[in-house]
Amino acid sequence: MEFTLHQIAHILHGEVRGDGNQKINMLAKIQDARQGQISFLANPKYEQYVYTTHASAIIVSKDFQPKKDIKASLILVEDPYSSFTVLMEEYHKRISFQKAGVEQPSFFSETATMGNNAYRGAFSYVGNNTRIGDNVKIYPQVFIGDNVTIGNDVILHANVKIYAGTRIGNHCVIHSGTVIGSDGFGFAPQDDGSYKTIPQLGNVIIEDQVTIGANTVIDCATLLGDSTIIRQGVKLDNLIQIAHNVEVGKNTVIAAQTGISGSSKIGENCMIAGQVGIAGHLVIANQTSLGAQAGISKSVTEEGQRLLGYPAFDIKEYFRSYAVFKKLPDVGHRLRDLEKKIAEITPQSVETPNNGQN
Repeated sequence: MEFTLHQIAHILHGEVRGDGNQKINMLAKIQDARQGQISFLANPKYEQYVYTTHASAIIVSKDFQPKKDIKASLILVEDPYSSFTVLMEEYHKRISFQKAGVEQPSFFSETATMGNNAYRGAFSYVGNNTRIGDNVKIYPQVFIGDNVTIGNDVILHANVKIYAGTRIGNHCVIHSGTVIGSDGFGFAPQDDGSYKTIPQLGNVIIEDQVTIGANTVIDCATLLGDSTIIRQGVKLDNLIQIAHNVEVGKNTVIAAQTGISGSSKIGENCMIAGQVGIAGHLVIANQTSLGAQAGISKSVTEEGQRLLGYPAFDIKEYFRSYAVFKKLPDVGHRLRDLEKKIAEITPQSVETPNNGQN
């Protein structure tokens, strides 16, 4: 796929310095780029490569002042790093949405509907009364159950499983192996020590511009009419477990191997690192940052906190505590030495005056 520099500049709202008709077919690192490729300069320590790169074009800041002659054409933008990210997204989107048509064998219910410019891969399944929008790409072996709604410009990669009643918005990407709408972990203990399964009757709602990594599982809500909700702009990594009736707020990002227990509410613009565990029925305030392997056992009510450890507490206090904790073996040795020295001291006899009394 090729773009001209004029087209790229239009996408990035930038200005071309050089030949705007040059064609670009790939993105690359500035130190490795070749003819026909475009790169960017955001970190000053890489400026040396601007003068030696073989790239056809470089995205640079509007206030960049070169110290030597540059062979490559330039695209001047406000933020080179963000602009390069936008360009990568555009490139990826055009590649991802190239596929069209229907591969056989596949199943599409007579009561289902699908919009224009669609793609359905081999061995895919679309259930009854399901509604799918325009420009949706359904890769091989995807299962979509009954009464599902999917918006426009959605990609479902191979082996994604969408249970009945799920609602997915526009511009979402769901990666291979993800399961959406499976039963929540609901079991009632019985007098004989066994467990009775509690039917899970709700659904999952995924709003616009959500990305979900591979092998992530999002459980449906327990009661009919209730939903597990992933709000607009959320980005989920691979291998995440989100339990029934959880709500994840707008533009929150969650890294791999995190588990969120049932009915917890995660705020907006939160950052949750890998292997974080969040107990059930908690509320996490907006803009909370949870460090890797943090254990959250109570609600976080103050916005903007940065927490780490188990049980999690303020990250600055955590590192101060850790500075003491890592010295405990040495402190233990010193304490034993002091105890030994004290034990070796011979007690001195003390004469008690009798104040003239016999």
